[in-house]
Amino acid sequence: MNTKICEVTIKSSFGLHARPAAIIAKITRNAEGSVWIVDGDNRADASSVIDILTINAKSGKTLILEIESEEDGHLLGVLADFFKSGFGENTDG
Repeated sequence: MNTKICEVTIKSSFGLHARPAAIIAKITRNAEGSVWIVDGDNRADASSVIDILTINAKSGKTLILEIESEEDGHLLGVLADFFKSGFGENTDG
């Protein structure tokens, strides 16, 4: 297994809520392997909105994105850019 990871920070003042969770799930839905959002010991399946919401990540929280298949390497960049953009939301806090 060639797991690849990327560290991201929640920039949206609203945290990681339902709308960005749905977009993340849509991005990862057709991944070849598993895509995870990791917060310490908690791992959420990035293709599941409900799983993502269980992380309950607030603004400023740092998370790890993890992919298990090399074929999904491009997804790390797409997801990292989405996090960097603050999900297109208010990032003023």
